[in-house]
Amino acid sequence: MERRNFLRNTAITAASLALFNKKSFAGMLADPSYQFKTLRNNVGIFAEQGGTIAWMINKEGIVVVDAEFPDQATHLIGLLKKQSDLPFEWLINTHHHGDHTSGNISFKGVVSKVAAHENSLANQTTVAIKQKTEDKQYYPNTTFKDTWKIKVGDEHIKAYYFGRGHTNGDAMIHFENANIVHTGDLVFNRRYPFVDNSAGASVKHWPVALEHVRKQFDKDTIFVFGHAFDPQKVVGTMDDVIAMQNFMEKLEDYVVTGINAGKTKDELLQATVIPGITDWQGDGIQRGITAAYEELKG
Repeated sequence: MERRNFLRNTAITAASLALFNKKSFAGMLADPSYQFKTLRNNVGIFAEQGGTIAWMINKEGIVVVDAEFPDQATHLIGLLKKQSDLPFEWLINTHHHGDHTSGNISFKGVVSKVAAHENSLANQTTVAIKQKTEDKQYYPNTTFKDTWKIKVGDEHIKAYYFGRGHTNGDAMIHFENANIVHTGDLVFNRRYPFVDNSAGASVKHWPVALEHVRKQFDKDTIFVFGHAFDPQKVVGTMDDVIAMQNFMEKLEDYVVTGINAGKTKDELLQATVIPGITDWQGDGIQRGITAAYEELKG
């Protein structure tokens, strides 16, 4: 899709667009152009363009977590319908960003139940009003605050809110029997993250949220990440969650140390790596430093 069409046809924020650097975007377009595979117990992933999607098919119906963009969501719906003629029971959003919710509109008329954290719905509404894209939204009609749970066939699906991180409305979705968790954008696997201060993000609390993840889940849990520097590594383990927690702690330490030393934001932005971090890549290091500085400097 040409850049002008991409910009016209999606409701993604300008900040979210920055997530797609040339190298990772090219990787997503490489052969194969998308991922569609089962991970465990009829739960799988779909990744084409945008935030990774998780899906489940069982004897009662279909559940989808996140929706990428309209074209990609339509592609996924077609693939799932080839697998099953059962109804789509739920669409669940991990948070509001356009690369996770723009595709919601493709599910209109396909699924009637859409869920998200209450702050995610508020953020999605605010962004849509600001961008005048309300007609392109399919908003969640079920919201939750701390936890929320449903049963679809033999699978129990539970959502957890661990507090502010990437935004103030990030939920993790756990397929309990399969023991698969969609982390949303609370984990950018080895890729410099976007920290959305405009939507209540917190560099300081993000690693605290990930500590809750470490306590809630276990070494056998399969994690589906919102993004990864290597598009083939959007699925991982607790070790990757720990690595993300370490990155966020080191980012905070770098900015706090700089502020205490009297450094300006521009001086901190000269960094090409975060001290103590060797395996994070991409072109977004300045985004995280800027967000941390704005939060921690007050």
